[in-house]
Amino acid sequence: MNHTPDRARPTPRAGIMDIDAYVPGKSTAPAGVAKVYKLSSNENPLGPSPKAIEAAREVAGKLDVYPDGTARRLREAIAEVHGLNPQNIICSNGSDEILGLLAQTYLAPGDEAVFTEHAFMVYKIYIQSAGAAPIAVKETDERADIDAILAAITPRTKIVFLANPNNPTGTYVPFQEVRRLHAGLPRNVLLVLDAAYAEYVRRNDYEAGIELVGSTENVVMTRTFSKIGLGGARLGWMYGPMHIVDAINRVRGPFNVNATAIEAGIAAIRDRAHVERSVAHNETWLAWLSQEMTGLGLRVTPSVGNFILIHFRDDQKHSAAAADDYLTARGYILRRVSGYGFPNALRMTVGTEEANRGVVAALTTFLKS
Repeated sequence: MNHTPDRARPTPRAGIMDIDAYVPGKSTAPAGVAKVYKLSSNENPLGPSPKAIEAAREVAGKLDVYPDGTARRLREAIAEVHGLNPQNIICSNGSDEILGLLAQTYLAPGDEAVFTEHAFMVYKIYIQSAGAAPIAVKETDERADIDAILAAITPRTKIVFLANPNNPTGTYVPFQEVRRLHAGLPRNVLLVLDAAYAEYVRRNDYEAGIELVGSTENVVMTRTFSKIGLGGARLGWMYGPMHIVDAINRVRGPFNVNATAIEAGIAAIRDRAHVERSVAHNETWLAWLSQEMTGLGLRVTPSVGNFILIHFRDDQKHSAAAADDYLTARGYILRRVSGYGFPNALRMTVGTEEANRGVVAALTTFLKS
C-alpha cells in the first residue's frame, strides 16, 4: 500500500520541530585527564546534606511502594522552614516540571509569554510546546529591564517569566522593582518568579517572592533543591494561590515526586547547618573568583548566585571557545553559553577551593600564551 510521505509515520504537531532542544552543560573531559572538575551545572561543591544521604538510604528497602502522591510531609517541611501554608505548595520533579506545567495550563495557541533575552532557556521551550509565542525582551546591562517587560505586554500576554536571580548572568532585580512589575501587569497575566538561586542571595533589597504571592492572585514562586545540593534528586516546588495550585494539581502526574527525593528533601531542607555552610562557602569564593578574574583583565557580570559569567577577549586566540578547549583539556569543565546570547563568555560554578584556584591558575597561563 502506498503512503504519501507526510503519512508514512507519526508526525509532531505544528511547531514542535521548531523548538531548539535544551543542551545541558557537559560533564566529561578528554581521556587521560587525571581529575575532572565539573563546574558547568551550578551544583553545590559541598555536596548533598549528610542527613539527606542517610534519609535516601533508608528508602532503598521500600522502593516497591508508591510514594505519597501529594508529597504531604515534604510540603509540610517546606512550609515549616519558610513559614507557609502547606496547602499552597506543590512539589515537583525539579522546578523545571512546574514551569512546564504552568505553561501547559495557562497558555494556548495564539497567546504570548514574556521573558528576558538572557533568561533560562526552558521558558522558550515550554512556551513553544504550548503553541504560544515566546516574546524575548532586551535587558539593560545584562539585567532584567522592568520598563521593557511592561512595554512588551499585549492583550495576548498570559504569562511573564522572571528569573530572579537570573541564570546565566547572576544578576537580580530588587524587590521594589518586582512589585512595580506586578503593579503594571493586567490581573489576568500570571507572573512567575523563578527563584532557583534564592538561597545564595545576600542582598537587603532582595526577596524571593513569598510576600507578593501571599497577597495576590496572579503570582507564583518556583524554587528548587538542586542548587543547594540535590540536583540528582530532581526536586522542586511552587508556592502559589489556591486557585493556581488547584489547576496544576489537575494536570501534574499523580506520583511526580519519587520516594527517595521526598525523604531526601525533607532531611535537606531541615538541615539548616548544611545550607548555611554552603552559602558561606559560596559567599567567600564568589567574591574571590570575581576579583581574580577581573584581575586577569576579564569582565565578570556581577553575580549573586553560585556562579559567575566570565567574558573573554575579542581576539580569536583568547576567546571563550579557545579558553573552554584549554580548560577542558586540563579537566576544568565550564559552561558555554552561546545559546543564551553570550558567544564569547563562559559560566563557571563556584567550586571547591581546589577547583577555583585551579581554574584561575589555568586561565592565567592561557591568557599569557
